[in-house]
Amino acid sequence: MNSTLSIAVLSGKGGVGKTNITLNLAYALHQAGFRTLLMDCDLGLANLDVLLGITPQQNLQDTLLGEARVEDVLCQIAPGLDVLPAASGVPEMNDMHPELRELLLARLKPVLGRYDYVFMDMGAGISETVQAFAALAALRIVVITPEPTSLTDSYALIKVLNSRYGVQDFKVLVNQATSAREAQNSFDKLYGACHHFLQLKPELLGHIRMDKHLPEAVCRQKPLLLYAPGSQAAQDLQSLASRLQKARQGMLDWLGKRDVLQEER
Repeated sequence: MNSTLSIAVLSGKGGVGKTNITLNLAYALHQAGFRTLLMDCDLGLANLDVLLGITPQQNLQDTLLGEARVEDVLCQIAPGLDVLPAASGVPEMNDMHPELRELLLARLKPVLGRYDYVFMDMGAGISETVQAFAALAALRIVVITPEPTSLTDSYALIKVLNSRYGVQDFKVLVNQATSAREAQNSFDKLYGACHHFLQLKPELLGHIRMDKHLPEAVCRQKPLLLYAPGSQAAQDLQSLASRLQKARQGMLDWLGKRDVLQEER
């Protein structure tokens, strides 16, 4: 029976810290004893490997071409924490045909069930590949910042996933917030638009405070939780990871009735 929680981490625009958040949430859950997979789903412009300071010999493109098994592509960062790297500078991977996506999914499925959490770091925006993979995840986290462009682009992302795939449940995470009030105000604006125009009610997962240690950790190619575990942003990420643990616990019965990646309609 499936107990893996697949989480698609999305953003309407680039530069909101989505990949860094994905990496650190995965680290936090790994530190709590959960088997965790980081899957780079920005298939044409991969950067998880850059944040980790690793140079994979193979990636998901090799799996698609039949040149490597998924098991061969996996990079172990620590016991129980693995990364599935994607290709970089290969635009064809970012907008792959449905047949190729089905082939990739068929090769991934036997491996994904080994983990408690599968984090899918999606490319920014509303490409076909982003939409398709986001619709397959059990849970979707939309990362926003207080910037107006982030809010409008995130609304567009939610709108297209709702209209094309019938997705109705979205968790929202506010990054680079100067205060809890600013985070709440940013979420309220997005919620108001979703509720008024789409009749949707996204949920606020939480926020991450602006923290000088975050860009420092990126430059050092280390997860923030290892570079500055006592920093404000690291504390916020630990709190968010705890909420995801509670969410998965409450979803176990439902997860047992579906595949790790499965479209709901």
